[in-house]
Amino acid sequence: MSALQRWVAWAAPATPRERVAALWSFAYFFTLLAGYYVLRPLRDQMGIAGGVRNLPWLFTATFLALLMAQPLYGALVAKLPRSRFIPVVYHFFVGNLVLFWLLLVFGVEVAIVARIFFVWVSVFNLFAVAVFWSFMADLFDAEQGKRLFGFIGAGGTAGALLGPLLTIVLSEPLGPTNLLIPAAVLLEVAVFCVHRLERVSTAQSGAAQVHERIGGGALAAIPELVRSPYLAGVGLWVSLLSFGATTLYFEQAHIVAATVHGAATQTRLFASIDLAVNLLTLITQIFATGRLLKRLGSGVAAGALPAVYIAGFAALFLLPTLAMVLVVQVAQRWMNFAVANPARQVFFTVMMREEKYKAKNLIDVVIYRGSDALYGWMFDSVQALGLKLGAIALAALPVAVGWFVLSLGLGRAQERRAAKLATTAAKEVKEEVA
Repeated sequence: MSALQRWVAWAAPATPRERVAALWSFAYFFTLLAGYYVLRPLRDQMGIAGGVRNLPWLFTATFLALLMAQPLYGALVAKLPRSRFIPVVYHFFVGNLVLFWLLLVFGVEVAIVARIFFVWVSVFNLFAVAVFWSFMADLFDAEQGKRLFGFIGAGGTAGALLGPLLTIVLSEPLGPTNLLIPAAVLLEVAVFCVHRLERVSTAQSGAAQVHERIGGGALAAIPELVRSPYLAGVGLWVSLLSFGATTLYFEQAHIVAATVHGAATQTRLFASIDLAVNLLTLITQIFATGRLLKRLGSGVAAGALPAVYIAGFAALFLLPTLAMVLVVQVAQRWMNFAVANPARQVFFTVMMREEKYKAKNLIDVVIYRGSDALYGWMFDSVQALGLKLGAIALAALPVAVGWFVLSLGLGRAQERRAAKLATTAAKEVKEEVA
């Protein structure tokens, strides 16, 4: 056995078949996030170039775009099998990137296109990643997720390391606009990985699930969310995730705009933050995430993120400086990607199949970005009333405490659902044998 094979066996404790699926999932997430992280620094710089006072409008525009896109996605999921609708989603985004590239190259209404691009990247990120994790929740059960989601997440983190490096190295010789092309190529490679995963899934579970339509209505996710306290709890968790991230993002944007000048310098700063976050995350995912999830459970692991925000908001109240906001930003994104996000994805493994694609997408996309818009306006409003950045951070502290308590409750509910599903599966196997 080679050193690479030994490392994979150690990092992803699995059967040979599980490991093949995990490796293709790793490659899928790698290319997907590499493409996104080529685009992210461009989006952040365009957001500041448009004026930090316009950020609430951009967040609201993102939410409205998602409201229009959600029923279209729901209809696509209902009508097409998984093996077809996932590639369709990514091919659509590649076509969008080519269109943006053409508009920017030919200088068509550059200011307007830049604002639309900011909104589009925010929409793309949520949809692309939500579709990925829906696929993972459909391929792996809760027990497999605890063992493998850390390793699979490491693929995304490795890709997120490549993206900023490409941006830093190529932004000057190629120019920012031409970076849209390698991002599009990376997305097409992700589609290839999807096709390979479907072949692995067909070999493991037969063609029925791969080629079976999810069914249901285009808006079925809404009644699913209303009926299920568990789904509603996960939706609230994601909304509070947005609260923490949006509050910190606005604090960062205001402090950076006031202290760091020049588009190139700001872009390099944001790319450097991405690089630091992804290095820390990759190390954690390789050496600790899977073991932490198995030992702590999904609730405590998910609660690690609000715990970081509690400490971070307290620190920003005491010292609202550029250095402090960058430290808190790196810390919360590190904890989110390395520990809390894999734990949150385990929450979805115990849902029904239709819920994994429709309700999950509603939660991860519409609720998340709707919360972004809401909390963005809240930040803008309380600042207009005269609250300073430090006072806003202090006001956010109790919300982070409630979020931590919710995490523990969801973890207990997930364990009960997983035990119930395991009992049902064992009973079905026993009946088949009899």
